[in-house]
Amino acid sequence: MRNIEVTKLKKQETNKVETPTGLSQDAVAEISGGLRQLLADVFVLYVKTKNFHWHMSGPHFRDYHLLLDEHASQIFAMTDEIAERTRKIGGTTLHSVGEITRHQRLKDNDAVKFSPQEMLAELRVDNQHLTRYLRSAHVLCEQHRDVATASLIETWIDEAERRTWFLSEAVGD
Repeated sequence: MRNIEVTKLKKQETNKVETPTGLSQDAVAEISGGLRQLLADVFVLYVKTKNFHWHMSGPHFRDYHLLLDEHASQIFAMTDEIAERTRKIGGTTLHSVGEITRHQRLKDNDAVKFSPQEMLAELRVDNQHLTRYLRSAHVLCEQHRDVATASLIETWIDEAERRTWFLSEAVGD
């Protein structure tokens, strides 16, 4: 049994993709760990945004439905970029829903009845949290001089701030 485990570990090590980023092993480990958490949070935010999109109702249904569909598309687009950047620097990314659950910081929402204003307010808060997480990841990238990842994160921060702004205007407070 022990030999099987050792063989699996050796195989995993030889299957790692070598990349010419110039980042140290510590930098790759720290940055890819931060990106893994971000990816989990982005998946959670995507599912929640689509959930609220599907369950939206009321007099502003069409506007909110379209707004959340636009937000969900933008959020989902981040997932591939985060995962590919993680792999490009030599790290590993999420493999399963279970891993998402273990790494997520944003909370799920399984409520059956939720008013449109409550949905929008919760998404606003989640986007604010995501913005903070993105800024923390940006600092980590700056510490390790990973300007390419930092540049991607700057775009995602701008997008999250825009979503927060739109949601704030829709909530009206």
